[in-house]
Amino acid sequence: MSVLAIAEQRDGEFRKVTYEALSEGRRIADELGTDLAAVVLGSGVEGAAGDLGKYGADKVLVADNPALVEYLTDLYTNVVAGVIEKEAPDVVVLGASTQGKDLATRVTARLNAGLAMDCVAVKVEGGNVIATRPIYGGKVLADVALNGKPQIVAIRPNAMSIAETAKAGTVEKIEVDPGDGRLQFVEKKLETEKVELTEADVIVSGGRGMGGTDYTLVEQLADLLGGAVGASRSAVDEGWRPHSDQVGQTGKVVSPNLYIACGISGAIQHLAGMSSSKVIVAINKDPDAPIFSKADYGIVGDLFEIVPLLTEEVKKIKG
Repeated sequence: MSVLAIAEQRDGEFRKVTYEALSEGRRIADELGTDLAAVVLGSGVEGAAGDLGKYGADKVLVADNPALVEYLTDLYTNVVAGVIEKEAPDVVVLGASTQGKDLATRVTARLNAGLAMDCVAVKVEGGNVIATRPIYGGKVLADVALNGKPQIVAIRPNAMSIAETAKAGTVEKIEVDPGDGRLQFVEKKLETEKVELTEADVIVSGGRGMGGTDYTLVEQLADLLGGAVGASRSAVDEGWRPHSDQVGQTGKVVSPNLYIACGISGAIQHLAGMSSSKVIVAINKDPDAPIFSKADYGIVGDLFEIVPLLTEEVKKIKG
């Protein structure tokens, strides 16, 4: 019996969801009375792999191969499925990021295994993993029991806490054969100065109430709070923000500690993408806007008057 966590890295830097997956994997392993192993895929990543021991990994399996320098679904699936078949873990934990969702479904199909996607909680009962995941646009939380081995659990980014639990973290380089893939890496464009929306602790979003492409007020508040800027689908459809900023059922599902919705009415698709936020603040001129039904704090008023006041107060607090 063992637990395997799949790390996610970009250019040698581990994503935040990696530490969340490891922390959750460590907790599951402790409840099952077993070990936790982590697997890292990439090229030139052996040096960084040792850090994963701080987050509960008893050993770290490093699949270091030039063919894995960039994420390609078919090659990563070949390697991860091979590692799982060799290690035979009872439980596999990874992040339900864009990459993680893609990889988890492919690996699950390859191994004919059970998968719980986008989980917000995981518990162990009678030696079996029970995963909690939102369904019906987040209106219902379903407890899912997985049959067979391995049981694959993909956790929602920002939904699990990170805990440092120092273990050996013994690094073991493994030989892998990525095989021949049909996909070819062409290019990658990263907005390096932006906080990743799905990993942000604070998100300030603007909707149709913004009235146009000028998101300066929202951006200033987000910068002060060290957060990211989001948008509703209507704002994206209007061309005011790129699709990468869209929060909602057809955009990105987020779980920040603080979500500030500015001029967003709260369509069900948007609520499905942010309702698991720890604290929700809504600013809207319409007192009957659906967003207020989900908000912990609601402000009825003009966002162009209220957001600058919030920004000034944050500046005072931060000195």
